[in-house]
Amino acid sequence: MIIAIVLVLLLLLVLGPQWWATHTFRRYGEVLPHIPGNGGELARHLLDKFGMQDIQVEEGNKGTDHYDPERRVVSLGADNYNNNSLTAIAVAAHEVGHAIQHHRNEKMLALRTRLVKLAITTQQLGAGAMFLLPVVVAITRAPAAGLVMAVIGLASMGSATLVHLVTLPVEIDASFGKALPILRQGGYVEAADEKAVRRVLRAAALTYVAGSLASLLNLARWFAFLRRA
Repeated sequence: MIIAIVLVLLLLLVLGPQWWATHTFRRYGEVLPHIPGNGGELARHLLDKFGMQDIQVEEGNKGTDHYDPERRVVSLGADNYNNNSLTAIAVAAHEVGHAIQHHRNEKMLALRTRLVKLAITTQQLGAGAMFLLPVVVAITRAPAAGLVMAVIGLASMGSATLVHLVTLPVEIDASFGKALPILRQGGYVEAADEKAVRRVLRAAALTYVAGSLASLLNLARWFAFLRRA
């Protein structure tokens, strides 16, 4: 019974933030007549306003909102690119906030970019180490070798969790250090809508936390596998 309760609490901890972010985006995703432009138009306007004409705005798949510093592209999901909603303009401003961080050569964004690249490489190595673990143990007949491989695998696969948590300040700054002041001072949102916009910006910033917690499930599955091995 206790184990079942712990598992339920773990699932709530891991899936709760992602559910809340998705719910928030959907809640404020309604098209509103008093919003003069869609997310794609606002992103283009803000990029031009801050002297970033070389950065492109593109329409991506649903839920793929991001800024790509290598391609220099603000990519917005179809709904946020095309819709005149509070979610669309808040998410567009958030991603432009990342473009501003890049344009100003802010150190935290540069650090996150390097960590993401490192995490991708280490995750690939970690996955390889975990799959080779039974082979290494069978060939060497040394449990210690298998333990070393397991530690390497789990540590590298846990790098995604670390990256998401370490770079949370970058997301918070994009939402509340960049996007909110821009939207407020530029008169892009009405006073009555500011509370809702804050919620969307908070959800956009915490999406990385949700991803970080979700990655813990993968680690848990590997721990369970190793205990059975």
